[in-house]
Amino acid sequence: MRRDILEVMANKFDFTLRGGLKMPALGLGTYAPKEGDDDVFNAVHTAVKAGYRNLDCAAIYRNERAVGSAIKKLIVEGTIQREDLFITSKLWNTCHRPDLVRASLKKSLDDLGVKYLDLYLIHWPMAYKEGEEFMPLDENGKVIFSDVDYVDTWKALEDCVDEGLVRNIGCSNFSSVQIQRILDVARIRPQANQVECHLHLQQDKLFDFCKKNNIVLIAYSPLGAPGTFGDPKTKSEEYVSCLQEPKVVELAKAKNKTPAQILLRFIIQRGLSAVPKSVKPERVVENFQIFDFELSEEEMELLRALNKDFRLNIETVAVDHKYYTFNDAF
Repeated sequence: MRRDILEVMANKFDFTLRGGLKMPALGLGTYAPKEGDDDVFNAVHTAVKAGYRNLDCAAIYRNERAVGSAIKKLIVEGTIQREDLFITSKLWNTCHRPDLVRASLKKSLDDLGVKYLDLYLIHWPMAYKEGEEFMPLDENGKVIFSDVDYVDTWKALEDCVDEGLVRNIGCSNFSSVQIQRILDVARIRPQANQVECHLHLQQDKLFDFCKKNNIVLIAYSPLGAPGTFGDPKTKSEEYVSCLQEPKVVELAKAKNKTPAQILLRFIIQRGLSAVPKSVKPERVVENFQIFDFELSEEEMELLRALNKDFRLNIETVAVDHKYYTFNDAF
């Protein structure tokens, strides 16, 4: 199917955020810990050429300059204008202290080569010791925590909105309890919460909470990413990844689609956003081709039944933090 037709079909899934800003439901995740800047540059360039208009970035990914270089090339080529893109970045844990928030945001803006972000998220509710190290460690190799309250961090993000550095703000990896604490005091309400969400972790309760509060739930690791975070369960011979689920494979064959396309369509059709990551050009293009088919309600129910409440990313380095997000039920 032609790219322009795919784009039109994709637009019907857009989310409307504060101020009428449109956020495409499907984005490109740029987390690529094992790949170099050239791979990230090529992935972003390929993605936008294929029709993506949503780029998900973060300071901790350490590749925002590569993303920015790709954006600059695309603009110079005439493929897009800055206004055509929805760009997200995230505040890292060592910059939660209110006086550090603006400088961290500015660093991301400079690296990305843009004057404003469309969405800025607090990456985790857990703050780490302030300083130059992304992961400050003590003599025993344990992460050193900071006691900054993310509610105070939120207020600094609101100031960044006032200044025009970012158009919308939100959370990442926050529980419903933690989001509610922000809602109780927010002058500018959170517009999104980005969390791990896939076939085996469908996040129904958190999704319902977010919908009731007009917060978009954004799925990272939407394909399951088995083994990405080193969970020993994913190394077990008994573990079946989302992509290898027999019913997913069967459905993919019946619709002449890939298992990844089925999984992404499932998430989008549920009413979530998704930011799958890949640096392989063919996969990047393939992941965008999910708007020329749909799943029936019977097929959706079949996939819903495969939920296992299985979390891949449990962020074990922060399990003792007072704001450890997974202490809450959802």
